[in-house]
Amino acid sequence: MKPAKKLYVKTYGCQMNVYDSGKMVDLLAPLGYATVDTPGDADMVILNTCHIREKAEEKVFSDLGRIKDAKKDGAIIAVAGCVAQAEGDAIIQRAPFVDIVLGPQTYHRLPEMVARAERARQEKLGKRFRLVDTDFPVEAKFDFLPEATGPQGASAYVSIQEGCDRFCTFCVVPYTRGAEYSRPAKAIIEEAKNLADKGVKEIYLLGQNVNAYHGEGLSGQSEWRLAKLIEQLAQDLPQIERIRYITSHPKDMTQDLIDAHRDIPALMPYLHLPVQSGSNKTLDQMNRQHTREFYFNIIDKLRAARSDLALSSDFIVGFPGETEQDFQDTMDLVAQVRYAQAYSFKYSIRPGTPAGAYEDQIPESVKEERLARLQALIVQLQFEFNQSKVGQTVSALFERTGKKPGQLIGKTPFLQSVYVEANQEVMGTIQSVHVTDGFANSLAGVIV
Repeated sequence: MKPAKKLYVKTYGCQMNVYDSGKMVDLLAPLGYATVDTPGDADMVILNTCHIREKAEEKVFSDLGRIKDAKKDGAIIAVAGCVAQAEGDAIIQRAPFVDIVLGPQTYHRLPEMVARAERARQEKLGKRFRLVDTDFPVEAKFDFLPEATGPQGASAYVSIQEGCDRFCTFCVVPYTRGAEYSRPAKAIIEEAKNLADKGVKEIYLLGQNVNAYHGEGLSGQSEWRLAKLIEQLAQDLPQIERIRYITSHPKDMTQDLIDAHRDIPALMPYLHLPVQSGSNKTLDQMNRQHTREFYFNIIDKLRAARSDLALSSDFIVGFPGETEQDFQDTMDLVAQVRYAQAYSFKYSIRPGTPAGAYEDQIPESVKEERLARLQALIVQLQFEFNQSKVGQTVSALFERTGKKPGQLIGKTPFLQSVYVEANQEVMGTIQSVHVTDGFANSLAGVIV
């Protein structure tokens, strides 16, 4: 039997990239590729990149340099994802040992690209073979992706929407992922059923702006919004006991979706709803298309629908022109909402975005000081939220083993990690856990 070719994939950034990486692995399986944990002896290396964070390109080129030094002779190197989309031919010019550059909309063409690269290797044309594909093709890539292969864990991602039409002034997503596209409901339900048949109990519905979903409904019905899709998934697939969705925009938090949090038990009481700033002036300069008052109103409606709803958000500190008062408005918003979790970052210029050309860029030292203050508040609120669960009994889906012998890690409906001592038979199941302690980033408990 011919040994499998070895494939190493490194994934940067968001859950959408995690999903994309999994699909690339599935696409290459028919070509004989099986994944390995290190790049040194791999026959192919894929870096699936993210362009959101500061110095993203530099991190990719740094990793490419290390891979070049350690790679197996003749290994194919591919750069995929949003840095590939943004940089294109510049990657080949700066790192000429890279064979394939492909954007997030073209990875369904990966088998053809790899086959061409392998053929070039066999014909000793490797030095002349370079392929850059960063088109936005007419065909939807989802129509060409295979079903998930092999065993699945208890949780899985299902991509339902891609791209964004919001054009926040700090964000590269509309330029790297393109305009909003929503998959037909039938394709999503079929993918979720395939995962359910493999034992998956929790699905994450993914999209750059997921609650803007407007895909074709079943049996030729008109467009469905996200609430209707979640309702259908819960109805058709009772094996899927937990449904989550990320990432959302406040302007697309429609009343029917708010009602779904009240009416659909499988929809988890945890919502990631990025606001980015608590200052109306900054929100306007970011082109967020809403005010802090609008955001507070959405939160009030959500909590009226589901009183135990936990919230998380994203924040950018030091956006151009941010004053101390603007920053205090953000601190005030965080304190009022009392997030269970939140993610905060210093503003960094993304090439090609409008905010990169704004005057009044904030000094790095000011951004660092403000970020430290914001993160201290976030950590305190997260600790208090975890402490509030002590003495309660919560459900937990067990997915991972802990560092200590006999320790398993579950996930509560509020996306908290909870540590228990239990045998391996618990893995992949949902159990009731009595919470005995709450820490900054996790809970401890015992299975009831």
